[in-house]
Amino acid sequence: MKIYIGCDHAGYEMKAEIIRMLTEKGHDVEDMGGDGGRVEYPVIAKKVGHAVAENEGARGILICGTGIGMSLAANKIKGIRAALCADHFSAKYTRLHNDANIMCMGARTLGIGVALELAELFVDTPFEGGRHAARVDMIREMEEEF
Repeated sequence: MKIYIGCDHAGYEMKAEIIRMLTEKGHDVEDMGGDGGRVEYPVIAKKVGHAVAENEGARGILICGTGIGMSLAANKIKGIRAALCADHFSAKYTRLHNDANIMCMGARTLGIGVALELAELFVDTPFEGGRHAARVDMIREMEEEF
């Protein structure tokens, strides 16, 4: 699977570990920025968001201090359904029920072990479809309307 990943300065170490893990599992991971120096999270969210929106089936992972800023910024991009995840249930069900295509995490709120587990769960969980597809379609209609 193609996965785009990016971070601000707070998430650099976590990003490196997630890239290593996903690459070892055979995923095609593209680092979209954040090299450990100061970087503004909206810049990275925009890069990852556009890449995911333009590549059907791709997923994204964004990391900042809390994950909140990244999720706010990424959700401004048409076609993006970014979810802030801090637990296993959210990481799984945002894929199953919401077809989220970007997961956001907080490097200052999660330990690396949990972050690795959440990233793997997010990437490996398919969209359930069915009754949930109609709701995702409603979100797409809202994007067009507003």
